[in-house]
Amino acid sequence: MPDYRDDLRLAHVLADAADAATMDRFKALDLKVETKPDMTPVSEADKAAEELIRGQLQRARPRDAILGEEYGIEGTGPRRWVVDPIDGTKNYVRGVPVWATLISLTEAGEGGYQPVVGVVSAPALGRRWWAAKGHGAFTGRSLSSASRLHVSRVSKLADASFAYSSLSGWEDQGRLDGFLDLTKAVWRTRGYGDFWPYMMVAEGSVDICAEPELSLWDMAANAIVVTEAGGSFTGLDGRPGPHSGNAAASNGILHDELLGYLNQRY
Repeated sequence: MPDYRDDLRLAHVLADAADAATMDRFKALDLKVETKPDMTPVSEADKAAEELIRGQLQRARPRDAILGEEYGIEGTGPRRWVVDPIDGTKNYVRGVPVWATLISLTEAGEGGYQPVVGVVSAPALGRRWWAAKGHGAFTGRSLSSASRLHVSRVSKLADASFAYSSLSGWEDQGRLDGFLDLTKAVWRTRGYGDFWPYMMVAEGSVDICAEPELSLWDMAANAIVVTEAGGSFTGLDGRPGPHSGNAAASNGILHDELLGYLNQRY
């Protein structure tokens, strides 16, 4: 199995640089915010963080391709870095600390590019999570100061904690009834939003989570962290990995039931 630890160390360096840039502008009174064609916000900090990451990657890994939310795809080849400079921009621009930089290395394989390294860095929360294929998932302040992540062992939906981002999107896909039925079947529901539910699945504090509409850069880093922590990460269609345009993550034990509700098989 390839050793991705050098790539993981690089991803931490990239995250350190992005954290410094994003925290410098967090809650800034003169932060510039624009509306993209899809009507979602983008701040000057999103653009600056992605430019910073791209610049460092071009120097450190010139042969690798880069896909980012703000500036698209650049380069070709079997290795592709996937970057979301600020996942949770709406939170960021309102001063809510739940946002993160997502950095993943993906490699060409069956079913498309698959994540092999992921770093999720949430500096306003003082938290970071990461994983590399075959090496497990961890959380901590640094590579040398970390604890290993493990998903929960909750085996009954009635005992499960279910996290999601919002109610929007489920009705558009005809999945709202299944979603609502699921919220009634579980022990607890919380709308933590964005990257955070996936990280809580990985560390065992949440058992299942799902979102109806996502892009690859929203999911790639989350996917490798969840799976290396022993969990399952698929699309709502059950396809493994971050390529379905939506996501379901769980401790693995409850995954079939999670998908069953969201596809209204129950």
